[in-house]
Amino acid sequence: MSGGVPVTDELVARLADEAEAGYDVEVLRRRGGRRPIGSAPGEVVPVRLDPELRAALASRAAADHTNASEVIRQALRAWLDVA
Repeated sequence: MSGGVPVTDELVARLADEAEAGYDVEVLRRRGGRRPIGSAPGEVVPVRLDPELRAALASRAAADHTNASEVIRQALRAWLDVA
């Protein structure tokens, strides 16, 4: 089963034929993945936080109904005075 659909020999053959014929990349749609957050792909920057700061960050994220990364980005933008 794949996504609730039985995987039969006929289905495999049809999908293989479709793949071998090629796909039109103009009609393929983006599925899943992270949304862009700026003008270019984001970069991971590891940061060490003491337990109290981490707890405060988690509390603020929960209060704002967001995640820790977004709280950190908002704080940096405000502190560094950038858009």
